[in-house]
Amino acid sequence: MIAQDLETQLLSLTPAQKVEAIRILTQGININNHGITKTPGVMGADACIAGTRIPVWLLATYRRQGAKDADILDQYPQLSAADLVIAWLYAEAFPDEIDTAIHEQEQADAILDVS
Repeated sequence: MIAQDLETQLLSLTPAQKVEAIRILTQGININNHGITKTPGVMGADACIAGTRIPVWLLATYRRQGAKDADILDQYPQLSAADLVIAWLYAEAFPDEIDTAIHEQEQADAILDVS
């Protein structure tokens, strides 16, 4: 398969399929990276970067606030650029989940601000 054919096929994938493709591809780059995990009892079982307690919704919040990938990587040196690609694809594939998690966190923050 030539690169152009592969590119055409990759671009035709749904966002969820792209998340899975990135997960598979990054396994060869970093053996400790398995993409996105949801673990009961860890960060409310929210989607997190595998091997961390960093939720995708938090990264998406930073991005919505204008943070660049380089800024995020500076703040979270345990993350790789591939982790962010996976996070962005996950957020794109599951926007309702991410929006709900952000909204719930904003509500919790508001309660704490009032106290």
